[in-house]
Amino acid sequence: MTAPDPITSSAPLLSVEAGVATLTLNRPAHRNRLEAGDLRCLLGQFEQINADPAIRVLKLTANTQGQPRPVFCAGYHLGSFNEQDNDPQLFERVANALAELRPITVCALNGSVYGGATDLMLACDLSVALTGTEFRMPATALGLHYYPGGLQRYVARLGLTGAKRAFLSARPFSAERLWQTGCLEALVDAEDFDATVQQLVGEIADLAPLAVQATKRSLNEIAAGQPDAAAMHAREAATAASQDFAEGRLAFQEKRKPRFTGA
Repeated sequence: MTAPDPITSSAPLLSVEAGVATLTLNRPAHRNRLEAGDLRCLLGQFEQINADPAIRVLKLTANTQGQPRPVFCAGYHLGSFNEQDNDPQLFERVANALAELRPITVCALNGSVYGGATDLMLACDLSVALTGTEFRMPATALGLHYYPGGLQRYVARLGLTGAKRAFLSARPFSAERLWQTGCLEALVDAEDFDATVQQLVGEIADLAPLAVQATKRSLNEIAAGQPDAAAMHAREAATAASQDFAEGRLAFQEKRKPRFTGA
């Protein structure tokens, strides 16, 4: 297999089509490691995505072209810790911002994932993983206590036992073991991967955006131990009075696919 063209290496790429934003990690020659500049770029791209109400779904994926073994992301570039302007909270801010994005987020995990990038996967709402994927958190093997937001996501998504295994042994999770934790929507072979991701993204994009985005927010608040019943009732009332709910009921009566507009 030929080596990836280093010219293609760049900060994450953002494209938008038909209500779906795609963010692609794009340093295949370096196993898509994330540098400080990449993280700042992601924060700006998240702002763009949140500001565009037409975007209903974000797909996070990686360019694995030319890699002998696909790697979605090798994590944060360790050399960045030595930079004079290193911001120790930068990675946590990126992962937290991803978790809090308005659109529904899908991680298309088309290769193995390591270090801080595991938290980016866990920060997404749903994930589809490629068979043969490896998942490993080496923080304690490097001498690092991980940041609070990431620890919270690990416990929420993998359970306390899974989180302890990840951090207290630093052992990798196989794709099958990751599947057993329940944090994956699907685990598929390479020939079915793109179609599986596309089907999931399409199904989410077809949902009523007001309802699905409001529900995501409420579920995240519950998971964080910060449920606000009054806010949830307000979201319930807003969706009940929406044009989308009227359209959903009419489409059900007429036995057709609803055409949601987000109003």
